[in-house]
Amino acid sequence: MVTGASGYIGGRLVPELLAAGYRVRCLARTPGKLRDHPWADRAEIVRGDVTDAASVREAMRGVDVAYYLVHALGTGGGFEDTDRNAATVFADEARAAGVRRLVYLGGLTPGGVPESRLSPHLRSRAEVGHILLDSGVPTTVLRAAVILGSGSASFEMLRYLTERLPLMVTPRWLRTRIQPVAVRDVLRYLVGSAGMPPEVSRAFDIGGPDVLTYRDLMERYAAVAGLHRRVILPVPLLTLRLSSLWVGLITPVPASIARPLADSLRHEVVCRDHDIARYVPDPPGAPLGVDDALALALRRVRQARVTTRWSSASVPGAPSDPLPTDPDWAGGSLYTDERERLVDATPERLWRVIEGVGGDNGWYSFPLAWAVRGWLDRLVGGVGLRRGRRDAARLRAGDSLDFWRVEEIDRGRLLRLRAEMRLPGLAWLEMYAERDERGRTRYRQRALFHPRGLLGQAYWWSVAPFHAVVFGGMARNITRAAERPDATGTAPGDAGTAPAGVRRPGPGDAGAPGPGAGPEGAR
Repeated sequence: MVTGASGYIGGRLVPELLAAGYRVRCLARTPGKLRDHPWADRAEIVRGDVTDAASVREAMRGVDVAYYLVHALGTGGGFEDTDRNAATVFADEARAAGVRRLVYLGGLTPGGVPESRLSPHLRSRAEVGHILLDSGVPTTVLRAAVILGSGSASFEMLRYLTERLPLMVTPRWLRTRIQPVAVRDVLRYLVGSAGMPPEVSRAFDIGGPDVLTYRDLMERYAAVAGLHRRVILPVPLLTLRLSSLWVGLITPVPASIARPLADSLRHEVVCRDHDIARYVPDPPGAPLGVDDALALALRRVRQARVTTRWSSASVPGAPSDPLPTDPDWAGGSLYTDERERLVDATPERLWRVIEGVGGDNGWYSFPLAWAVRGWLDRLVGGVGLRRGRRDAARLRAGDSLDFWRVEEIDRGRLLRLRAEMRLPGLAWLEMYAERDERGRTRYRQRALFHPRGLLGQAYWWSVAPFHAVVFGGMARNITRAAERPDATGTAPGDAGTAPAGVRRPGPGDAGAPGPGAGPEGAR
């Protein structure tokens, strides 16, 4: 059983386990998020939450090996309690179910530093490892520092900071020594851990062959990416809070996630052993070095082959309520903005444009308004617009799309997005490609908002005057794009957009968990 299958590591581990011949069950709070993964029809997907003992108990039935790949990173001040309670439930139910082995991906902790002095993030990861090791079930705890691979948060931090800032004023944690590991090696260790003998129950440090500072890592990235040498000026007075806010403004990673990752870099995180090779032998050429891992990650980005991203998992605290079908659900206050237009194109051509919205293609109306809304969201701790897309042409349920989440996709007909921006209420955006009663192609668009309290009411009426420009322009430009002979999906009026399906190399598509981040965002 794999928990966190909608996250960065879990989403990549499932197909590796299937390829190794295992039968796999995924425990997911929202099973619909996994339905469009290429491996979904080969795995059993069950609904449940690691904090709910009953659902974990049911999911554990018949399980030999259980992977714990969830954490509460970025959920606020109580995340340590959440992690502790969830790990305790998981350990208790695994023991009761007779599970043969637990496998956990945690953070590499510095040697000689008491756990009480670790960052809250690393301290919590270490505590979860202790809880699982004390469960009475043989447990493998893999401890990793920076994981290099396309798609997760720390590498997007690295990539954006290096590519966007040829001259950088940096905090002192850039001088900390780290030992990165390639994501393909992490997956190899995870799969191999399932077959460890029952007498083995311990933690293993995992890392690549290179030990370097974060500053060295940025310089190596610049070299591999073909960038000019970066000028880096350390500033000791740049506090953790300021540096995390700075990272949040420059990169797609919100400050709520950037802060614990940066905090983890206060101490040196270097492997103290390579004992894992006794049980999971290294094949020729492994583990990968930093340059090879970076080159592989960048190649996957430029080929648009990023299978999972740090934003694959829901943003902690983001709304998850389904779209209401009855206005009474909203207490009589479910505001809508609806638009319809006939389209001189086939529904298939219209759908290609709909599925290509967001990311490099933009939102087909008033680019400045969307950009300002994204920056305002970042300033209040939201995700902003820069999460982009996992794939330039195709979406799947659960994908992040700028500051939206794909809640529902009925390919060729409906795309429903749920807002994950900071709002005083819940919001959705629906786009339909349909035929009317006379067989004509019709584009239908609906924005919905359920206000929360008086502030929510004030928000809706304050932005209502702009709907004609934003939503009206969006409907008009989407239909015009579908009517063009090429029907590529380029958004009129969006300077710098690219045709749907064409991937423009740029920052923000590759990534890897930072020190101890492990299955980042997998909660």
